[in-house]
Amino acid sequence: MPKITVVDRDGQQRSLVADVGISLMENLRGNGFDEILALCGGCCSCATCHVHVDPQWTEVVGPALDDEQDLLESSDHRTPQSRLSCQIQVLHSTRGYASRSQPRTEVSA
Repeated sequence: MPKITVVDRDGQQRSLVADVGISLMENLRGNGFDEILALCGGCCSCATCHVHVDPQWTEVVGPALDDEQDLLESSDHRTPQSRLSCQIQVLHSTRGYASRSQPRTEVSA
């Protein structure tokens, strides 16, 4: 199983052993990263699971697709490494992958 390094909002670095075949968001929430709200449950409709992917891993996890890009455009914390963790599937090739969770933003309808 891949080992993923996560830097939380406080700058604390933690590693987790991730389950393959589910999203990064599901792995983060399942390992106690409560700052990942994921209000839509992983349906790519809220952007509350926004993370920054370490630059060395952006090619491995691939680019954001159009729906994801549209949601990320509304974030004040968007960078070239921005991704929604619900849209990143954990594969064996993501061993060592690192992400940083983003400041919580208000979501309104």
